[in-house]
Amino acid sequence: MTDQPLSEADLAALRAYDTPTICNAIELVVPERRSYGFTTRSLHCIRPELPPMVGYARTVSVRAFRPSSESAEAQRDLRFGYLDYVADAPGPTISIVQDLDDAQVGFGAFWGEVNSNMHWALGCIGTVTNGSVRDLDVIADGFQALAGVIAPSHGFIHPVAFAGDVNIAGMVVRSGDLIHADRHGAVVIPHDAAREIPAAAELMARREAVILDAAKAPGATVEAIKQAMLDSAKVT
Repeated sequence: MTDQPLSEADLAALRAYDTPTICNAIELVVPERRSYGFTTRSLHCIRPELPPMVGYARTVSVRAFRPSSESAEAQRDLRFGYLDYVADAPGPTISIVQDLDDAQVGFGAFWGEVNSNMHWALGCIGTVTNGSVRDLDVIADGFQALAGVIAPSHGFIHPVAFAGDVNIAGMVVRSGDLIHADRHGAVVIPHDAAREIPAAAELMARREAVILDAAKAPGATVEAIKQAMLDSAKVT
């Protein structure tokens, strides 16, 4: 992260838009990010009725198919270290969890009633993971989850490492990255451009409105739509 954490007003301004609109705005502000930095495969959104979540990434990798080879003490220290890492971050945070199991990604759930409530208590508002989630009816109130798998058991779930780079459904995330996510998926917002994103989103909306008005007009014609496309590009 290359700048001070955003203010609550800055975060609220980003939450006002869905994730596709944020992606559109990023294309205007940071055009080189057009082809990366967002999820490219489908994830289950556990609570599609919730508003978009915006927060700082806390990254962790996990496995569940086989027990950890580490001692019980080493496993405990790793879990506690991860919790300290989540708790000590500027909030709100979003836990970004990569399941590394080659045999079967999502074999065991990192997320459920207990873990979601623990994270919520530490200022974590949700997760984006290629792994699995369970306990759907008793996930912590307000906690959002985008997950690759829904499964009933936690198997041998255990953290492998935290604070490193992870890849979730094609989106590479570094610890501290600013994440925007909703039922469509997730995107990394370049932090140094974050305060420019709302204005860019409004500009995109004004440009799209010209085309939409033409397309929805009674008796719309191809020529009218073509002209609207040309006019849209002139909107500032």
